[in-house]
Amino acid sequence: MTDNTQSTTHPNILEMRSITKTFPGVKALSDVSLSVKRGEVHAICGENGAGKSTLMKVLSGVYPHGSYEGEIWFDGQLSTFSGITDSEKAGIAIIHQELALVPFLSIAENLFLGNEVKGRGGLIDWNKTNGEASKLLARVGLDENPTTPIGQLGVGKQQLVEIAKALSKDVKLLILDEPTAALNDNDSEHLLGLLRVLQSEGMTSIMISHKLNEIEAISDSVTIIRDGQTIETLDMRADAVTEDRIIRGMVGRDLDSRYPERESHPGEEVLRIEDWTVGHPVQDRRVVDGATLSVRAGEVVGIAGLMGAGRTELAMSVFGRSYGRYLGGQLYKRGVPIQTRSVREAIKHGLAYATEDRKKFGLNLIDDIKRNVSAAALDKLSTAGFVNSHEEIKVAEDSKRSMNIKAPTVAALTGKLSGGNQQKVVLSKWIYSDPDVLILDEPTRGIDVGAKYEIYTIINRLVAAGKAVIVISSELPELLGISDRIYTLSAGRITGEVAAADASQESLMSLMTKDKKLATAGAQAGAGTPPVNSTIDQTQEHTA
Repeated sequence: MTDNTQSTTHPNILEMRSITKTFPGVKALSDVSLSVKRGEVHAICGENGAGKSTLMKVLSGVYPHGSYEGEIWFDGQLSTFSGITDSEKAGIAIIHQELALVPFLSIAENLFLGNEVKGRGGLIDWNKTNGEASKLLARVGLDENPTTPIGQLGVGKQQLVEIAKALSKDVKLLILDEPTAALNDNDSEHLLGLLRVLQSEGMTSIMISHKLNEIEAISDSVTIIRDGQTIETLDMRADAVTEDRIIRGMVGRDLDSRYPERESHPGEEVLRIEDWTVGHPVQDRRVVDGATLSVRAGEVVGIAGLMGAGRTELAMSVFGRSYGRYLGGQLYKRGVPIQTRSVREAIKHGLAYATEDRKKFGLNLIDDIKRNVSAAALDKLSTAGFVNSHEEIKVAEDSKRSMNIKAPTVAALTGKLSGGNQQKVVLSKWIYSDPDVLILDEPTRGIDVGAKYEIYTIINRLVAAGKAVIVISSELPELLGISDRIYTLSAGRITGEVAAADASQESLMSLMTKDKKLATAGAQAGAGTPPVNSTIDQTQEHTA
């Protein structure tokens, strides 16, 4: 509901005044205020758990009027949204980090789900539906047939479909929560370019993001929230705001360095992957083609590559052949050949893999911290098939303390934790399994700079204890900041190996695109070996 008592010519399209939101025992927001000017791109920054998502849920009506204190003025009107439907009718659309699309429905069906285009007799007019869908797709720069199932699109294209869906509802304020967290550089740039185009058409946008370089590049203003309170709003142009200035507001102090210092003293070779070749689980092509790399005790080895280069596929196939079809290659543990034909066998040989998708594969979100921590190494806590619950609690409490997991108790549900704390639980699980080699796939994706620093510190502790660590990351500065050596991948092939001290973002990018056409052609070569364990062992699915 709205009360039209202000002029819609007011320079601010949105004003949230003194918003306070309390949950049992926790004050999530305390007297938060936010003003967004018409036609600007306004960024909201803060550490995980600072209150950003809670504030947006208040705005969208997920937390309805009456469940919080304060006022919302939108488009010149005092607004009392009782649900998402009310905020959408007013012209507010929120695109969450976890996309709300139905994979088995077509693009057009997803665009108009709940808002179907009907013809005579109340039946859906599919010709008009697909026609309108094509217009929306063209507006967001997506060249796809509207009858294509959503599940066949990559994450970047799905993100564009979500924006097209919002535009179909005559949106005035578009809110994007971590829109580029799962996107590669090209898709991220396309999305940011689209925001600039929409801004030129008069659209107002709010972007929540941890990628400070993107905020610096596209935002007009940035509001910093810390511990449920508004710290400040900065004019990105007039105030000459830098990434370091934003970080200082987010964490309340200067970070002397983004990456903690570490003395590198690599020891013996722990793992060698030699001539590793993996076929796509369905298509007749290679996704990893003759890859050879190694990692030593006390060393961090980075793996860089563009989206689709085969980084995750390489890691998952090494870890229990949990992706694709094994076509050849050999693993050596301290010079001795080993087999990792299942996840269980990989763990037995001292390998651990922290997946890039912690919510889907890394954690059981509806279970508590202690059971997630013990999940990969229950044999260490059990006798005659029975788990020692007292010891399980002790192990989890030790992890909570040493990893600085912010939660009331180890009985807290993992799904209620912030992204950074969830990542610490994932690491705790694998550290408790006491691996010799820990493969970390996008370990800092979707978490703030403060939590990232803590993850880097944990990695340093592991290598100082003699562990061998492999890090896959889409952020080249991150790989340069924490690695000893970096391998580059292009279309499934290793295209380079460089010492991090001798590398730059430019040199890595050159190697990541080196011989790409040749590598792509090679990846198309026949892969006729029958499938071998193309999915994660079902008994281990949520510990992989």
